[in-house]
Amino acid sequence: MDYQAVRQNMVEHQIRPNRVTDAGVIAAMAEVPREMFVPEEVASIAYVDEAAPLGNNRYLMEPSLLARILQGAKISSDDVVLSIGCGTGYAAAILAKVAKAVVAVEVSSELAEKASALMVELGIDNAVVIEDTLADGYAKQAPYDAIVFCGAVEEVPDVVLDQLAEGGRLVSVVAPPDAAMGKAVVMQKFGETVSSVDLFDAGTPLLPGFSKAKAFEF
Repeated sequence: MDYQAVRQNMVEHQIRPNRVTDAGVIAAMAEVPREMFVPEEVASIAYVDEAAPLGNNRYLMEPSLLARILQGAKISSDDVVLSIGCGTGYAAAILAKVAKAVVAVEVSSELAEKASALMVELGIDNAVVIEDTLADGYAKQAPYDAIVFCGAVEEVPDVVLDQLAEGGRLVSVVAPPDAAMGKAVVMQKFGETVSSVDLFDAGTPLLPGFSKAKAFEF
């Protein structure tokens, strides 16, 4: 299969038509070989606009949704970015093309090892993969100019929001258990205040460890 041609087709027929205009994001998605970040047996469908299975109920986010999420984060070349739930590192590789540095957190040791190996293989030297609990973020390298979740969460933990720099942006698909459809949301930090704006309706598989705390009932 001519993956370069399929990748360009993804950009022209999935990314651009979904109102993605960020030149950096488009260029990165046209360059990074998505087929390398999925198991070999599903490489042939890596560019279908669906969540790609990685095994053990983990997925790569749909290409068009990832592009819109990254565009919503408004990442610049001077930004330090935290990628949460990076899986095999596809989003981290895209982010590495548009940001100054990327810290990618992954709870699965198998996926974290794969992501680290792919960064080396692709010569990406401004992204590091950390094996750690997703819901804790990675405070050791905080604050971050942008935080991107590579999957849906029922709610965004305060401990992760606290790792945003002043004016920093956090983008995620938030899908409460009682909601019919999730929403891509951008949160921005100003002093002690965090604003939240819904970007668009979105659905994608949930990341592990972000279940919304159940309200106490008598």
